[in-house]
Amino acid sequence: MSWDGYIDSILGTANASGTTNTDKAAIIGFDGSIWTTAYGGKGMNISATESATLGKALASQDFSGLQGNGLWLEGVKYTFLRAEDGKIIQAKKKDNGAITCAASKSAIVIAHTAEGQQAGLSTKAAVSIAEYLEGLGY
Repeated sequence: MSWDGYIDSILGTANASGTTNTDKAAIIGFDGSIWTTAYGGKGMNISATESATLGKALASQDFSGLQGNGLWLEGVKYTFLRAEDGKIIQAKKKDNGAITCAASKSAIVIAHTAEGQQAGLSTKAAVSIAEYLEGLGY
């Protein structure tokens, strides 16, 4: 199954108002597997180590490593801001945008908010796709 099509859904949902709030996205598994590709620049280039660290944190509900070391994605260290309901993670890096991670049963949907844009639409898009995947059993 190709997961790259979901990147279009994430970007389309977040940018429906004509803005470019969310500029790239990815989906990974709780086990650290990377489900999407760079997908023509719309996808994120997440390393296996970054994916495994994030997957482990959400699977175990232990965010202390992210709180202490930050959330690393695409070689960039984002400051961990908060975890909500054990399913949503927010992180930010000045001059580099923000990250929203939303978890389903076995997948983590990641949306990157472009610098200067509001992360709310990225969060809405990531949560929407995560809920959809959970409804499909993922």
